[in-house]
Amino acid sequence: MQNLMYTATEEIRRVVMEALGRLVASEVLPAEPLPPFGVEVPADRSHGDFSANVAMVSARALKMPPRKIAEAVLSELSLMDTHFERAEVAGPGFLNFFLAPNWYTDILVAVQAEGADYAHTALGNGRKVMVEYVSANPTGPMHMGNARGGALGDCLAAVLEHAGYDVTREFYVNDAGNQIAKFAASLEARYFQIYKGEDAVSFPEDGYHGDDIKERAKEFAAQYGDRYLNAPEEERRKALAAFGIEHNVKKLHDDLLKYRIEYDVWFRESVLHEDGELADVIALMKAKGAAYEKDGALWYAATRFGEEKDEVLVRANGIPTYFAADIAYHRNKFEKRGFDRVVDVWGADHHGHVARLKGAMDAIGVGGDRLDVVLTQLVRLTRGGEVVRMSKRTGKAISLDDLLEDVPVDAARFFFNLREANSHLDFDLDLAVEQSSQNPVYYVQYAHARIWSILKNLAAENIHPRACTPEEFALLSSTEERELIRHLGLLPSEIDEAAKAYDPARITRYVLELATKFHKFYNAHYVRGEDEPLMQARLNLCLCVRDVLKHVLDMLKITAPQTM
Repeated sequence: MQNLMYTATEEIRRVVMEALGRLVASEVLPAEPLPPFGVEVPADRSHGDFSANVAMVSARALKMPPRKIAEAVLSELSLMDTHFERAEVAGPGFLNFFLAPNWYTDILVAVQAEGADYAHTALGNGRKVMVEYVSANPTGPMHMGNARGGALGDCLAAVLEHAGYDVTREFYVNDAGNQIAKFAASLEARYFQIYKGEDAVSFPEDGYHGDDIKERAKEFAAQYGDRYLNAPEEERRKALAAFGIEHNVKKLHDDLLKYRIEYDVWFRESVLHEDGELADVIALMKAKGAAYEKDGALWYAATRFGEEKDEVLVRANGIPTYFAADIAYHRNKFEKRGFDRVVDVWGADHHGHVARLKGAMDAIGVGGDRLDVVLTQLVRLTRGGEVVRMSKRTGKAISLDDLLEDVPVDAARFFFNLREANSHLDFDLDLAVEQSSQNPVYYVQYAHARIWSILKNLAAENIHPRACTPEEFALLSSTEERELIRHLGLLPSEIDEAAKAYDPARITRYVLELATKFHKFYNAHYVRGEDEPLMQARLNLCLCVRDVLKHVLDMLKITAPQTM
């Protein structure tokens, strides 16, 4: 698909290099190797649509003042067969380029011709990427970190798909190991308390104390009665854990579906134990000299791979650590399932685990550079300017389920993607439900609905959009019109940059800016006018904006209403 920002940049590189070649051939400039030069968009558009610093970076090699070099290059520039109408030298030697009307026309033509495929790029070239996100423990409800990570991970997966990657979305179910043993012991205590009374049965100090554990135990008792009271402990705990996990995983699935998150794969940690993959990776680490025994436990020799301290892989009691299972899990991703790259979305509290796991990938020969981790910072909920920590409904810490009771899914997904993952986020619960231009998601949706309203009102006058010629599109020459078209043309580049940086917030900000530029255009110009060709050009511009707004909102899984 066309990326006309990239096309324009490459045209500048081509004509500048051709001009330099002619200057060297005519001996105006010496034949010296030159460093790469940059092409950027100036902050002040009066300085041109693009600016090249070729003269600045070449001054030392050519032993000439930058401005003299720039003037020489300008004298040899040929803008034939490009999207530029002129160029000029500015300041100490910048070359500034000004776009011709045909560039703006080509953007509108591309948006209309490509339809839903507009802004799909080939950056990923079909490479297999897994995005693993949320992966909340099946021992309790999802918290705000999961809510932010869910929206961010899901939108990141969509961005990577649009950038040409073959994406798999995955949820990792931690249904094995020490935490599940603790989960089973907690359920067992609550199960006993149902029949023997709370005072008669002590609860594990390190157990899960939430009300959800009591609920799972009651549900288990309702289904099985006292059948497991006198069963062997291992059998009873296994049954309780399996029951609780299945119920909780279903709840996770249902809550995430409500949040518009659907996974391609729900991967169970227990599979790694049952299929022998965990044992295999431990044996591999021993064989590679990356593991050793000490004090009855098996340790990963992390210090041999640049870490500050070694880590336990298998405890003295024979139970593998979460870290050991994580190594096996990521080996499964790369070697068994063949992903070229894996992106994990984790909470900021996992910061110390990143280097350890990447180092372990190096230790087993997978390559830690193929693993990328996006860390999400904390979320602070506010209402009326005050920090909100507890749910009014449950009196407990606010879960994803609680949040979606208070705010629309559209607002939750949009707000969580307004800022980069590595920045703290204040989530204003009042603003999220406000129906005004102050609410960013409402503001964007209103732009989409406004265009539908324009079309409906004109249709009532029997005025309908028709195809426009390039000459008619060239009539869109005002500052507001060109800035709006230019922003439409930015989307393919924004998709690529968001994919490279693993930053879907770029796309949320893009669509917010698109809405802003549309409202400015609409407030400055009548769409309905006496000049039929100009009216049709503006109508087609509205159609392009409408379609791109919907395209981006669909990508973010946010609704694009026709009326508001």
